Amino acid sequence: MKKIALVFTLLLAAGILFAGGASEAADDGTVKIGVSKLMSHAALDAVEVGMQDYLATTDLKVSYDFQNANGDISSSASIAQKFKDDNDDIVIGIATPTAQALVNVFSDTPIIFAAVTDPVDAGLVDSYEGSADTNVCGVSDLSPVEEQIKLLMDITGAKTIGNIYASGEANGVALMNMAKEATEKLGGTFVSAAVANSSEVMMAAQSIIDRVDAIYIATDNAVISALASVDQVCSDNNKPLFSSDPSGVDGLDCLIAWGFNYYQIGVETGKAVEKIAKGTNAGTLGTIYLTDPADFELWFNLDTAAKLGITIDQSYQDMAAVLIKDGQKIVK
Repeated sequence: MKKIALVFTLLLAAGILFAGGASEAADDGTVKIGVSKLMSHAALDAVEVGMQDYLATTDLKVSYDFQNANGDISSSASIAQKFKDDNDDIVIGIATPTAQALVNVFSDTPIIFAAVTDPVDAGLVDSYEGSADTNVCGVSDLSPVEEQIKLLMDITGAKTIGNIYASGEANGVALMNMAKEATEKLGGTFVSAAVANSSEVMMAAQSIIDRVDAIYIATDNAVISALASVDQVCSDNNKPLFSSDPSGVDGLDCLIAWGFNYYQIGVETGKAVEKIAKGTNAGTLGTIYLTDPADFELWFNLDTAAKLGITIDQSYQDMAAVLIKDGQKIVK
């Protein structure tokens, strides 16, 4: 079997030093950073950690104001206004709704989005390349959706793919449409169920489980935060589960996980902070994509495969960063 290629176009514009970077820092040189996170789950938490770890290696003196919207859009707006009232130097939105809230409030202060699938579709920027005319840049977590769906279908033989997505989250809708297009392109049938929030995820999974061969979960925050519920429904019904977020599958029966190392998205976010704090115009950084295969992780749960009667070819196992076998986590 052929190895799966991870192909992305690098759209990071070169950093150019000139006016339009962070506003003047505090008297002691501290850069005030406001961080607004949509909710707490493994992937978004890893972004925060990666950013802090990177900035700790620089010569910058920074202070953080970490805020969690707990999945509430109105809270995202309140947090953005708080950052404005506090006169923060740089503001960061982790996930699409929090980044959108920041863009609605700030017109000059540098804004960095992190873990946003499609910043143009979300209305954060006009182009991926970046421009000195905007104060917004950031790091995308656009997944190789077609390759993920193909992997799921190749390994499981699934023809009907189920998906659960948050209808009120721009990245959730975008990823659902990408998954639908990919499934149909590959000759499969796509069945989706929309949710308004994380509490509806289990019911949505139950509503489609009898009509699908497998379930594919994208990097949709509302759904990923309730992945354990989907995992339980799939396990109870002997259906394979694919997650695009490996950071949340430890301890679950999820058959396949393949996606970003969100800690590295945090590192790239920290690098953007450093450039802006040292004078680079935020807008010129554009949208940053992770392209190194080392930034992705592939997991297989061989115990779940055995339970489902699925054989995972050795060539795939050789590509994996993590295997679950006999209840043990094997990290390569």
